[in-house]
Amino acid sequence: MDSVTQAVLGASICGSLLGRQYGRKALLAGAVLATLPDLDVFIQYPDPITAMVSHRGFSHSLFVLSALALLAALLWKLLRPDARASAARLGLAVWLTLITHPLLDAFTSYGTQLLWPLRPTPATWSSIFIIDPLYTLPLLLATLTGFARGANATTVRACNWALLLSSLYLTASVGAKFWAEHLAAMQLRQDQVRIQRIYSAAQPLNILLWRVVARDDHDRECEVIVGLLDRWRAPAGHRYESLCLPVNSQYTEVLPVAPQLDHLRWFSGDWLRYDLVDDLMVVSDIRMGIGPGQYSFRFVVAERALEDTWLPVIPYRWISGRDMSELEPAIRRIWDPVPALPLENWARRITEGVPIPRPAP
Repeated sequence: MDSVTQAVLGASICGSLLGRQYGRKALLAGAVLATLPDLDVFIQYPDPITAMVSHRGFSHSLFVLSALALLAALLWKLLRPDARASAARLGLAVWLTLITHPLLDAFTSYGTQLLWPLRPTPATWSSIFIIDPLYTLPLLLATLTGFARGANATTVRACNWALLLSSLYLTASVGAKFWAEHLAAMQLRQDQVRIQRIYSAAQPLNILLWRVVARDDHDRECEVIVGLLDRWRAPAGHRYESLCLPVNSQYTEVLPVAPQLDHLRWFSGDWLRYDLVDDLMVVSDIRMGIGPGQYSFRFVVAERALEDTWLPVIPYRWISGRDMSELEPAIRRIWDPVPALPLENWARRITEGVPIPRPAP
């Protein structure tokens, strides 16, 4: 999630548990602690794929953060002995503030290594977009209330209510996700698509519009845009906009061995597509984006020297042909299913774009 949301979540947790004793200091400490896991963005990595799969790694590990919480609570009690809050209550506040950061991140579609140094596929429950104002607003209001009122019962009540409302919203997002997948799967089965596995993600800023991606037995990705308000807003006979495209996974058989590509396949759960663009092999993480051709993460992993010869390269970013102006119709699509999102037009941009300068060897 975005840094503001993480900060006000941490502030609300500390305000709930320690606001009566420490007031504004508790809120400030919670906001600072909650942003610590994201300091890993300042680590320099040799290539963008390694940077992508390393983010939300050790600094988001439940094991590491639990140990850090214990150490921080002990140091606080040793350096600043204070009878206003017990060691157990202080430790609980610090621990919850730290571990809720990666847990909330895991509800987005990026991928969070909750069990680092173990290496299961990173958690990506993908039920909420990285920025969702309805989730953040109660926490922000509670934090502002706490800073205005200081150490008293009002601060605690405001934080408690904010945490309850935001948790209910997060729970609703999980229900919305499974309902969207159900609706998309029904339509795909009607279209004789044999679903092998399915992935869904909330579209920008809401939990009412969903992008559902299914992998079928013909090596295709079939995307369906599901609006949960369509039942009441759409005309009779309405069908969710959908499009099936080849994934081109056969290219993995001719590409040279590349540890970074293996890491990306692991990190993404192998939700990748492969495209040959001007003798460059471009790999896209199809989990993140508002539709086909609108992917957030694309990388050049190899270059073709001869007809059947590929040379490995240090991966570098491919800036796709996606257009940020398309965000406006995606937002409008939340409540209005007509006109449908132009998935076919977007898909034509898959082979558009330019590579950014490759990193120096």
